Amino acid sequence: MQASVGDRVVIHGRIVGAAERSGEVIEVRGSGENPLLVVRYDDGHEAILSPGSDCEVRHAS
Repeated sequence: MQASVGDRVVIHGRIVGAAERSGEVIEVRGSGENPLLVVRYDDGHEAILSPGSDCEVRHAS
């Protein structure tokens, strides 16, 4: 999964009824094979994310 600074990520809920979370990639750490993304979510919270199958990257135009 390739992501760059400025891309948007959407984390889909893992169970029925769970809300999606979305945010902006503000930093990319780690190797291309195992990236760690620093994400600022829309609620202002920042976290390090290891993207999984429930993560969608929407590339900035």
